[in-house]
Formats: sequence, C-alpha cells, structure tokens
Amino acid sequence: MMQHAPLFIVLLPVSAALLCMLFSRIQKNLGSWIVIGSIAAAFMSAVTVLQQIIADGGKPIHYWMGNWQPPLGIEFVIDPISGVLAVLITFISLLGSLYSLPFVKEEGWLHIGGYYTLYGLMTVGMCGMVITGDVFNLYVFLEVMSLSGYGLIAIGGKKSMLAAFRYLLIGTIGASLYLLGVGYMYALTGTLNMADMAVRAAEFLHYPLFALAVACFVIGFGIKMALFPLHGWQPDAYNYAHPGSAAFIAGCMSKVPAYAMIRFLFYMFGVDNPVVKAALDVIGILGIAGILLGSFMALAQYDFRRMLAYSSVAQIGYIAIGLAMGNLYGFIGAVLHIINHAFMKSALFFVIGGIQYRFGEVNIYRLGGMNKKVAISSITVTLAALSMIGIPPTGGFFSKWYLLLGAYTGEQYVYIGVLVISSLLNAIYFFRILEQMFVQREASLTEVHRHKGKLGLPFPMAVPIAVTGIGIVALGFYSVDIVTEIIKLGLPEVLLK
Repeated sequence: MMQHAPLFIVLLPVSAALLCMLFSRIQKNLGSWIVIGSIAAAFMSAVTVLQQIIADGGKPIHYWMGNWQPPLGIEFVIDPISGVLAVLITFISLLGSLYSLPFVKEEGWLHIGGYYTLYGLMTVGMCGMVITGDVFNLYVFLEVMSLSGYGLIAIGGKKSMLAAFRYLLIGTIGASLYLLGVGYMYALTGTLNMADMAVRAAEFLHYPLFALAVACFVIGFGIKMALFPLHGWQPDAYNYAHPGSAAFIAGCMSKVPAYAMIRFLFYMFGVDNPVVKAALDVIGILGIAGILLGSFMALAQYDFRRMLAYSSVAQIGYIAIGLAMGNLYGFIGAVLHIINHAFMKSALFFVIGGIQYRFGEVNIYRLGGMNKKVAISSITVTLAALSMIGIPPTGGFFSKWYLLLGAYTGEQYVYIGVLVISSLLNAIYFFRILEQMFVQREASLTEVHRHKGKLGLPFPMAVPIAVTGIGIVALGFYSVDIVTEIIKLGLPEVLLK
C-alpha cells in the first residue's frame, strides 16, 4: 500500500472534495470533517514519502500512472525539495482547515460544503503542481489551484467579488502564457514529460522559439507568484479572501508557482545557458524593485491584512533575487525562504483572522492591549515579526543569511544593500504593530464573538496560531538540518559543478 503514497497525496483530498457536498447535504458538518480527514491522510502520505527519499540518500521517487512508462504515461516525481513542499502544503492546509471551522459553523450546509470543496481542491492543485513530472499535467493542477482560489476569495465578503474577478482576469493571462510556453516546447521537443523534455531541449537552447517559451514561463509564473510588477491582483485578493482560507492562500499559493519556476529554470533548462541567464537577470531586477516597493507600500498601510499583502510582494522579491544569483547559496536561500515565509505569513494571517473573528477589527492602530486579550496570538505575532525582520534564532534569519552569502560569493553587492534596507523597513512596520499590541493603551473594542476561555479564541483557531508560532522558531533551530539533509540532497546538477 505504501508504494501508492505519492498518489494518495493528491487522490485522497480530491476524492473528499468531490464527495463533500453530498455528505454536507446529509449532515452539514460531515463533509467538512471528511475533507479535513483526507488532508490529514495526505499529510501522513507526504511525510512517509519524504522519509523514504531521505533514507535513500535523496533518490527521487517516480510513480507511474496506470504503470504506463514515461514519456508515454504521466508520472509523479518527488525529490527531496518537492517532498518537503508537499509536507509543507498539506500541513498548513490541515491547520487552515481546522482554523476555518468557527468561521463557517453558523452557515448552512451549502455554504459549508462549498467552502470545504474549494478548500480541498486548492490543496489538490498545490500538491499536484509540486509533484507532477508532466508539463501539461502541471497546467491542469495550476488551473485547479487557481479556480478554487478564485472561489475562496469571492466568498470572503462585500468587496471580495471584485478582487476575485480581477485575480481571475490576470490569473487567466498567466495560465495562458504558461500553456503557450508548453506548446512552444512541445513543438521543439515532441514530449510533455519534464525529464524527457530536459534532455531533448539541450539541442534547441539557442533557438528563438526556446527563448520565447522561457519568456512565457517566467511571465506566467511571475503573475501567479505575484512577482513585481505582475502583483496587481495580490493586495486585494489577500485582503478580501475568506478569513478562514486567507492564511493558506497567503502562505502557500504564491510559493508553488515559485517552485515551478525553479523546476523549469534550474532542473530542466539549467542556468548555464544564455537564455536562462538573461531571464534570471530580469528576475533579479524585478525582485529588487519588488522588495523596495513592497516594503515602502507596507509602511503606508493601516489595514493589517493589506500591510501583510504588500509585505508578501517584498518577500517574493527575496526568492527572486536568490534565484537570480544563480549560485549555490542563493538557491539554498531562495528555497529556505519559501519554507520560512510559508510559516511566517500563515501565522500572521491566522492571527489577524482571529482578531477579526473576535473583534471585527483589522486596523493596526486599534490593536492596543491585544496582548492581554489574545496572548497566544500576540506571542506568535512577535515571533513572526522577528523572523520577517531576520533576527536569530528564527527561521527568517537563516534564509536571509544564505541570501547574503549568495550575494557575497557572487560579488553581487547590490543585493546585500537591498536586503539590509528591506530588513530595516520590515523592522519599522512590524515594530509599529508590536508597539500597538504591547505598549499602547487598550482599544475600546466590541467583541463580535465573545470568548471567555484562556486561549482567547476557539480551540480550532488557537491551535494553528500556536503551532505556526512554534514552527517559526523550530525552523530556525533546525535550519542547518533542513539545508544539509534535504535541500542539498535535491540540488540541481548545474549548481554542483
């Protein structure tokens, strides 16, 4: 049975999502628990697969659909890095699915069933994108992730429909560009299997059609990961998404396309050819602009969610410049920051969602005295803020450290200056929040949902907040193990030369 664990990562959540509405009609909470259980099982499957990969010294696992051998058949390919991301996605999805329960408990069966159907499908799309070995199959999972994401954003509130529609329009352009790139590569190579395409593409690296395909991939993935200046959809989408799913969307939705870009540029095409080098140079410039603009825009916000959205534009810039460095340390820093940022941003959106649930408030300047009312949330915000700034021993420090090493070894000193400036700006707007929560006098807030327990929030909401806060610190303490035991095992060959 365990040989099918790679398939279970996707099969279990998609089956539960498709059955969710039926079971919700029978009993309104039954469908939601089936989806939650399937995500938990998918998480265990991902952990099992990752353990096997590490035990085999980083050897990737190949799972052939219907036992059809590639390139004719579709396969899942899980290496150390994609295995970690599968564990990360399913884990944060599991936390988010539990966190959502208080938000939907008073709704009817149709709303609950629809919400968890979309949530389960978004989990399927993200997991499928990181483990598939077929470029067209990646497009299918990309659309599953996107369409379910549009729905979860659209049901968030009064202004969410417009945000979802804007994301749909821009996201469709991104997906179409990716599909166009796939068409160009198929015309050149005659295959859709990633490994087979990587081998056959070697003789076409100087063709104009190859350069056009790479441009389509970079722009398409850039839109999906909200790389500046392709980020226009993101602030409203994060701001108005359903508060139960906002943490999962903000934490993982932009990281999956970032990993897809890594897979194409580093594993399939390699960074040692002129076309990819030119693409990485452009990505680096856009990353610098995104870091600076995102940080300055975050400073100007008073809505906690919108501040976090612009902060994410800057954090995606970190990943972009790590890739643009094109060296070992830059790559490690980029991958490590994908993992760290998923925890940091999920934690922060869990917290603001909890404050919004209890007090109906998202204004930064109305958080006075929150440390007395939601102590666990206040501690988690503190840990996340320290990690975003890059203060040890939190995880964010180590990903920034590797990025600095990559910039130094590559003699790309402008990246060092940008990282330092951004960290200072992060300190300004996050310490502003900590000042409001811990120093300013208590805000006179009206409780929308009264809660007298010691946790300050319902148990299903308090647990994800606490777990992600602990995870931020744990990622710092175990970052060396993550790098040496996982990331280095999955390094692309071009960086090992």
